[in-house]
Amino acid sequence: MSQRSERRGIHVDQSELLCKKGCGYYGNAAWQGLCSKCWRDEYQKARQRQIQDDWALAEKLQREEEAAYVSSHSSSQTQPPQSHSQHSLATFSKFEEKKTNEKTRKVTTVKKFFSPSSRTAPKKVPPEKEREKEKEEKLPGRRESHGENLLRDLKGIFTQPWEMSSPTEESHEAKTPSPSITRQSSIETDRVSRDFVEFLKTLHKPGREIHKHSRAFIDSMGNKKDLSAEELSECVQDFYQGMSDRLLNHFKGSSEKVDRVMDQVEKYIMTRLYKSVFCPETSDDEKKDLATQHRIRALHWVTIQMLCVPVEEEIPEVSDSVVKAITDIIEMDSKRVPRDKLACITSCSKHIFNAIRVTKNEPASADDFLPTLIYIVLKANPPRLQSNIQYITRFCNPSRLMTGEDGYYFTNLCCAVAFIEKLDAQSLNLSPEDFERYMSGQASPRRQDDPAGWPQSGSRVNPVLTQIQHNLSVLSSLEKRQQQVIEGAQSLEAELTEWQESVAREVQEILERYPLDIKPRASAIDAENVENDRLPPPLQPQVFAG
Repeated sequence: MSQRSERRGIHVDQSELLCKKGCGYYGNAAWQGLCSKCWRDEYQKARQRQIQDDWALAEKLQREEEAAYVSSHSSSQTQPPQSHSQHSLATFSKFEEKKTNEKTRKVTTVKKFFSPSSRTAPKKVPPEKEREKEKEEKLPGRRESHGENLLRDLKGIFTQPWEMSSPTEESHEAKTPSPSITRQSSIETDRVSRDFVEFLKTLHKPGREIHKHSRAFIDSMGNKKDLSAEELSECVQDFYQGMSDRLLNHFKGSSEKVDRVMDQVEKYIMTRLYKSVFCPETSDDEKKDLATQHRIRALHWVTIQMLCVPVEEEIPEVSDSVVKAITDIIEMDSKRVPRDKLACITSCSKHIFNAIRVTKNEPASADDFLPTLIYIVLKANPPRLQSNIQYITRFCNPSRLMTGEDGYYFTNLCCAVAFIEKLDAQSLNLSPEDFERYMSGQASPRRQDDPAGWPQSGSRVNPVLTQIQHNLSVLSSLEKRQQQVIEGAQSLEAELTEWQESVAREVQEILERYPLDIKPRASAIDAENVENDRLPPPLQPQVFAG
């Protein structure tokens, strides 16, 4: 009993939210505790090391093949023609098989790992050029080695798109319809596209360039649906970085203008790509969503007191703030743009701070915020929570996640989800036996006879139970009123039927008592005279003078 009275609460040091490199920006669990900038630096270093290793491999394969080719020709001069041909054919076939396997194993890995951020769609070669190329390859003494093939593939992999394509080629590729363009756009997509064009009109010439590059990027992403989620993220982040660098050069380092333009670019790009990059089939986001939902459902018994949440839901203003916070965190799933999803998280967090402030009559602290956020997530059980977090992490403008209130609130949400996944008996100040019984559904802290069996706040009853009892009483009264209304309607219907029958009986009795006697219609005096038009005019009275 004394152990349960000592409440530790949930505390996370603010330094744990920052990047592990010590740069001062907010870190993220998806980036191994690093911020976006440090994560990309580490990724680029690993990428450069991989590039050097692959170039060394390509050069090694080319040298080995050239040496084998030279040795096969030198041995042909000392051997008979027939034996030479058989020996060289057997040697060359084994060599070909070995190098093909080596090339396939290495180059395929390289393509899968690096293709998203720098490889463009292959250009179509006219049939005439293909036939000329085949003729050149069939000429005697002309054979392209596997080393040359590998070097050419590596050049195509590690050359940036704007270095490979000329302006004419880029315009030709933009004309090629892609599935994302030919697909019927939704109303929201059309609206965002119109807003983006109207915004770019205010920028004049830079606006046309921005629209051109954005459309080309969307077209290129239409051919990369089979890439992994991390590779898709790298494509988008590379585009953000390149576009931001161009804008900084144009606006002479005006970060405010650049941020304003990048917000519109992100909105346009991600609205168009949302269906293909949100919870892609190549990721396990859906599996994580189900696991998180089941975990939160299993923790339905966790109360405010167990989490030491400084919120009094009995206060009307606090209750309204809690409802608004739950609504905002659930509404996050309906947004398409990462920035809009972050706005929902920020709005939810501000409602939480307001609920804490009203309850404590003082500004809320970070130690109060995180437990309350955990409670809101448990109570809301937001749909596709893991997918939304991963979507924001992969495709949001990295500057938003590194600094500012959006980055702070998002980092806290990631901590809250991680805490829920690792929630145990010690975190809730419960015994392991009670925790297991509550998780398995064998018992519930709300059903214990001993009020001290689960934390209470003084002699006050649990506000959740109070609200449930109030709702039950309201439902009971509504049921009684509904029954009364139904009985009144049935009584009125019976009275109307009886009144209609009584009126019909009275009318029938009157008709039987006083039957109607319909007399024939009186005719005119000369009605039977057919030739009345030949009669003389009637006599007129005459007056005589006396």
